[in-house]
Amino acid sequence: MSILRDARTAVRLVRRLLRSRSSRRALARRLPTQERLAPGSIEVAVYFADGPVNMYQVRQWYEPLAELSRTHRVAIVSRNPGTMLTLLDEAPVAAVYARQVVDLERFVDEQAPKLVLYVNQNARNFQMMRYGRMWHVFVNHGESDKMYMTTNQFKAYDYALIAGEAARDRLSEALWDYDVEHRAIAIGRPQADHFAGKPPYPADDRTVVLYAPTWEGDREAAAYGSIASHGTTIADRVLASPRHRLVYRPHPRSGVVDPAYRAAHERIVAAIAAANTADPSAHHVHDDGPALGWQLADADVAITDISAMIYDRLAVGKPLIVTRPVAPGADVDERGYLTAANWLLAEDADQVVARVDAAAHDASQLADLRRWVERYFGDTTPGTATARFHDAVERLIARWHEVARDRGTA
Repeated sequence: MSILRDARTAVRLVRRLLRSRSSRRALARRLPTQERLAPGSIEVAVYFADGPVNMYQVRQWYEPLAELSRTHRVAIVSRNPGTMLTLLDEAPVAAVYARQVVDLERFVDEQAPKLVLYVNQNARNFQMMRYGRMWHVFVNHGESDKMYMTTNQFKAYDYALIAGEAARDRLSEALWDYDVEHRAIAIGRPQADHFAGKPPYPADDRTVVLYAPTWEGDREAAAYGSIASHGTTIADRVLASPRHRLVYRPHPRSGVVDPAYRAAHERIVAAIAAANTADPSAHHVHDDGPALGWQLADADVAITDISAMIYDRLAVGKPLIVTRPVAPGADVDERGYLTAANWLLAEDADQVVARVDAAAHDASQLADLRRWVERYFGDTTPGTATARFHDAVERLIARWHEVARDRGTA
């Protein structure tokens, strides 16, 4: 068994190496054709050291960054050739390739950004954080009650842009000697002002069920994924109902660690295809596209795992069901919204259609959701979060100028 596992690992490594070489060659051809940034033109940099598999973390910031760039020039700094190729194809702001530390140094010397935004906790963030004459600001890639949201790594950044009071309370409770009032700035969820796209199915009388599970995780404490435990049953029951439509949007890393998890995912994808063949009017959807918006806004009921998708859906204020992790060591923080979550146990997954129907018509649950929305995101009136994001950036840039003058470096 170990020999087979080692062989699979070797194959993955070879494939990864070949992809990397191919990306580097393609990038070498494209970079000379790109317009060079004028020195000192970038005020806000977004540092992203990850590969293409984690592009979802920066993609959700595309529209807020595009709007911010109208007043402050923005660039995304990539350390990975595959990611850089993708950014060149789709990013709405400038992209800078800094594969080596010397490239990063050149970017800092030429551009001297005032703010650097970080969407994740990649260990290579520290290669950027060595530079002191700028504010390093953690913006994350979603709001949730996962343990990731209270890591002590928050202290490494000068500031953090958080969603609302729930995040502030989590940090206050979890982190010792961390000045939350000064270093954490609540902005809501600016991405919600940019929910985009139209549903790829007709408006009819079917109840639309969004099933958006997370990946299996790389350790038991973070094993929140439900595809193998709940997902195949959820899909089978919803697909079998002529009154419902399934929109399946799995986390892009689903199955990268556990082959059984990937097999369950592939079974759901195949079941959707078979159901659409049997009834073309059903318009069930396997959604693996980069954009997130219509899925959250249009679904009558959403089923998610413990992930940022819960809180993206909360901002919509529509019915939500949360799967209960089956891993006994999964870290479930039930001090926030999860105290009131509409939990779906694995053993109850075969009742999912009845649960969906109940959630879709439960007025008291909707009223309760509105209370949680306010706690997690504040005012969700369209445009408000974007205004708060811009205000936070203006405050930090003004603070940069103030410190620079005091130090005689303005």
